[in-house]
Amino acid sequence: MNDSLTQTRKAVDPTDAHILVVEDNVSNFVLIARLLAFMGVQKCEWKTTGWGVVDFANTMQRIDLILMDLRLPHEDGYEALAQIRADENLKDTLVVVVTAHGSSQEMQKAREAGFDGFLVKPLDADHFPDQIRQILSGEPVWDLGI
Repeated sequence: MNDSLTQTRKAVDPTDAHILVVEDNVSNFVLIARLLAFMGVQKCEWKTTGWGVVDFANTMQRIDLILMDLRLPHEDGYEALAQIRADENLKDTLVVVVTAHGSSQEMQKAREAGFDGFLVKPLDADHFPDQIRQILSGEPVWDLGI
């Protein structure tokens, strides 16, 4: 678990944040991107699969947060996270689950795998911006959306 890492991180202002969204569903990505833009996030990239996420992330100028779906084509979120944690440049990057498969069992599996937080779809447009601010300020968010 990376809770201790998360709590010692320097806070990142959303207007300065570089965020990668790994999501294979276009409408889910559009919603996330719009909510992030509403918060002032100007640097948001999109990847549709877990395959090659490390190579893609390493092309970004900087990366403060990865929002990762779990059910992805080719390589799922868990496989992508393992590759991220094994990469010297990315190993300490905040990686938060964004999934439609919200259950206490899935949340526990995500914690044990080393994710830094857990958000459930459908995202709550009223709460999502605060959750992202909280994550970027170094506070973990583990929310089943119940």
